[in-house]
Amino acid sequence: MLNNARAAVVIPALNEERSIGLTLRGLPPGCAAETIVVDNGSDDRTGEEAARHGARVIRENRRGYGSACLAGLNALSDNIQIVAFLDADYSDDPSELPMLLQPILDGEAEMTIGSRTLGERERGALTPHARFGNWLATRLIRLLWGVRFTDLGPFRAIRRDALERMQMRDTGHGWTVEMQVKAAILKTPFVELPAAYRRRVGQSKISGTWIGSARAGFKILSVIAYYWFVQGRFKRGSGA
Repeated sequence: MLNNARAAVVIPALNEERSIGLTLRGLPPGCAAETIVVDNGSDDRTGEEAARHGARVIRENRRGYGSACLAGLNALSDNIQIVAFLDADYSDDPSELPMLLQPILDGEAEMTIGSRTLGERERGALTPHARFGNWLATRLIRLLWGVRFTDLGPFRAIRRDALERMQMRDTGHGWTVEMQVKAAILKTPFVELPAAYRRRVGQSKISGTWIGSARAGFKILSVIAYYWFVQGRFKRGSGA
């Protein structure tokens, strides 16, 4: 039986000294047994601030959002059954974590996604190019696999055994779309929940520039294309 004592939060962080404390303080007490901050090669005091606020900090110097998430997964205790992912920039509302965990705890889903599209957004929090990229990617998933998502947002939770079946491999910003594409292929039960979204603390490393957004968009589309062509091998457990 699942319970909060077997849930963990993984927070990838790169140069988020100003926001990591806010994020960690915003987590409701007792909502998870482990809170792991993955310092993805920061050159500021992100790691020190995270540790000061009670998180277990691990260092992953291989840059990339997916690299940090994979490192966090590798650091989990054996008894953890649910993993939640949360950005370190305080754009998501950490107090909403129990909302994401509850459908999994109740057995209603194996994966939950905090949808910024369905939730209330602070003006300017989601840039026009980010909104368009989200729309395009989710439409392609619906067209190719018949599964309807509204967002690729990073605020999410998933059963650990479901995540292990997905054989996650992306080391960059294709991580979230890879998870959703594989959920579509494997028919993983999921729900999307309206999630609040605000302007991040500091400038985004991705959506804060057109070049960063273009690179992230290309990566997301390449992940969708890749799994459309290899999905047969993936479903047969080839490790794709």
